Amino acid sequence: MMLFDPHIHMTSRTTDDYAAMAAAGIAAIVEPAFWLGQPRTHVGTFEDYFLSLLGWERFRASQFGIRHFCTLALNPKEANNPKLAQGVIDLLPRYLEKDGVVAVGEIGFDDQTEAEAKYFSAQVELAKEFNLPVLIHTPHRDKKRGTERTLALVRESGIKPELVLIDHNNEETLPLVLPSGCWAGHSIYPKTKMDEQRMVQLVKQYGGERMIINSAADWGVSDPLKVPKTVQAMVEAGIPHSTITQIAWDNPVNFFRQSGRLDLDAPEAGPFVDQRQLWEGNSVLRGQNPVVDASRNSYEPRSRS
Repeated sequence: MMLFDPHIHMTSRTTDDYAAMAAAGIAAIVEPAFWLGQPRTHVGTFEDYFLSLLGWERFRASQFGIRHFCTLALNPKEANNPKLAQGVIDLLPRYLEKDGVVAVGEIGFDDQTEAEAKYFSAQVELAKEFNLPVLIHTPHRDKKRGTERTLALVRESGIKPELVLIDHNNEETLPLVLPSGCWAGHSIYPKTKMDEQRMVQLVKQYGGERMIINSAADWGVSDPLKVPKTVQAMVEAGIPHSTITQIAWDNPVNFFRQSGRLDLDAPEAGPFVDQRQLWEGNSVLRGQNPVVDASRNSYEPRSRS
């Protein structure tokens, strides 16, 4: 079964993670722009970050047979920085038109401030202007109220709900999101957010329509293999294969395909792998023999003897 991780921050991960993900069946990913763990101090650092998602990271994924797409945005946490926020909003149009950008995101709420609401709405307008879907982060604290505010802003914006993916849902927020017509994302984490068994119970209760799973793996305690692990838990729980395929591949493909930029031709083959290639003079290898056109189970670089 081909798998899609539609929310993972590979900038924070290693090449070993890419190799393990490919071996586990992950054929495509979406990397949303997000909070890097400490405040950025210049608008130009956002520009460099956006360029890395469009360039180096896309190349790095291809070296392990994984198709890489991204979403770009001012993240909710840094929407509260008045020295940066408007400058990033002014910068975004230059990059939202690029190939490989399949949504505006992550936008949403962190502390649920007025500044966050302001730039939430501004970025939904950009999504409408560029005919892109929207990926929305729901807050870690006071999640139900944040989800209610999110849905209210979505309604006020006039964007079609089928163009909106509301992420990081749990048992409390899912009954709000599904009736809205928006897509419902679930981040599967080792100790917080959602785990495999809780996700199995939600699928048993709600089925697979507009349901999406992801790892949201980043620089913190997280696991880039949570999508295949959740799929395995669903298999063991007797969830129908058609429902699993819907959740782990069809739904993220159908959502992000609305951008018109989700190029997944011949996905069963994966992109041609040639680790002899360079990106601006750089290789993913450090002394290993390059893998060339490998099978999906052979992405671990082989050391020179």
